[in-house]
Amino acid sequence: MNYISTRDAQGIPRTASYVIREGIAPDGGLYVPSSLPALDGETLQKLCTDDYCSRAVRILGMFLSDFTQTELAACAEAAYAPERFGPDPAPLSLLGQDAFLELWHGPTCAFKDMALQIMPKLLSLSIEKQGGGKDALILVATSGDTGKAALEGYRDVERVRILVFYPTGGVSRIQQKQMATQAGNNVGVIAIRGNFDDAQTAVKRVFGSPEMAAEADRHGFFFSSANSINWGRLAPQIVYYVSAYCDLLHAGRIQPGEPVNICVPTGNFGNILAAYIAKRMGLPVDKLICASNRNHILTDFFETGVYDRNRAFYTTISPSMDILISSNLERLLYFAAGPETTKGWMALLAETGRFAIGETLRRTLAADFTACYLDEDETRATIRSLYREYGYLCDPHTAVAAGALRKYRQASGDGRVTVVASTASPYKFAPAVCEALGIGQDGDAYACIDALKNETGLPVPPQLAGLQGLPDRFTKVIEREEIADAVRAFMSE
Repeated sequence: MNYISTRDAQGIPRTASYVIREGIAPDGGLYVPSSLPALDGETLQKLCTDDYCSRAVRILGMFLSDFTQTELAACAEAAYAPERFGPDPAPLSLLGQDAFLELWHGPTCAFKDMALQIMPKLLSLSIEKQGGGKDALILVATSGDTGKAALEGYRDVERVRILVFYPTGGVSRIQQKQMATQAGNNVGVIAIRGNFDDAQTAVKRVFGSPEMAAEADRHGFFFSSANSINWGRLAPQIVYYVSAYCDLLHAGRIQPGEPVNICVPTGNFGNILAAYIAKRMGLPVDKLICASNRNHILTDFFETGVYDRNRAFYTTISPSMDILISSNLERLLYFAAGPETTKGWMALLAETGRFAIGETLRRTLAADFTACYLDEDETRATIRSLYREYGYLCDPHTAVAAGALRKYRQASGDGRVTVVASTASPYKFAPAVCEALGIGQDGDAYACIDALKNETGLPVPPQLAGLQGLPDRFTKVIEREEIADAVRAFMSE
């Protein structure tokens, strides 16, 4: 299978290993498959009795055709080993008619682990397949979870260095501590004064700069990305939606061919885009429910057809969704409208911060997508109600999805079985969860972890329990305008 840019379908088709190595297209577009593979009912039935690793090899093999089955199996088995994820990397918790797809049982307790444990292995193979003597310099902008997951996934990987930027004050205390204490000889972490969009825009500017590329070349590096703009990050996310459907089928909760809905808490749009691609492949899915927090730019987009980032930015209790520039929306626009139109919209977004797709295309997208958002009080109320009704403890991002699903059902009457993407351990956001449950605490993250454990009896993940005593290794804070200089300094170390 070959890949093309979202902004130039006539460009040179590239292999999977090439696009994983490069991350982003030279014209600033994102790589997409030139065609999507088909996923039929017979294949789904066969996958029902497979374990997660076998499912990953089967689905990834459809996209990464210049990787052998042996290579993919080795990558999957190392990435999803029981000592990293437990017996099931992506288990379902059944709550009434819904299935909460728990994607946070990996090393950093967030859904990003599902892709960022296997992606470094795919990148190492890609470097070998593409040849050349340069090493990879991974640049990451994070709203919280991607940074730690990427740092952990790429830690001490040969021929790779990684530098992560995050907004100071824009991530949870636990997320910040995870990044500040990161081990590894090839890692760097820097906070910026600004928000996630500032970091993401600056990192994209570095990627698109011929001068920075030449400087990296002089130091023996090429730039690559661990964000979901890189297809090697997005492809593994398709796997867990297929796996969830197979688990529901195997458990008898749905019948063969029966459509489900999928509800995803959404910021950068990569996670829900993976579900959309699975649907385009043939996975029986009806509605994709795009759930947003107070920064509801995507809700407004799906309701009006206008994407406008010229608005107030809010810091919320679901910080990984505090985003106004949803990069992966570009891939959806490509699938819906083609490269030339997409290129025009992306130019307008860069120039004016706004573009409009028109009512005809908005209605077309509405056949697949619906969107809802929750404010802070509604998010807390959802955490509280899930715990009281089901004894299920969830983090604020998962609560946004669960609350959006309830709003959608009230408006539509749709009673389909729905897969809810549960994206982080509640202990990563313990102060917000304690506040929602009315558990007495002083706001200290570690005191809140203890309070939650005492209240619920839910075990604290060991990778979070040991954070408090670790010394901070990375404490640097810079202005957003200094990101390029920080990259230069990191290359020179």
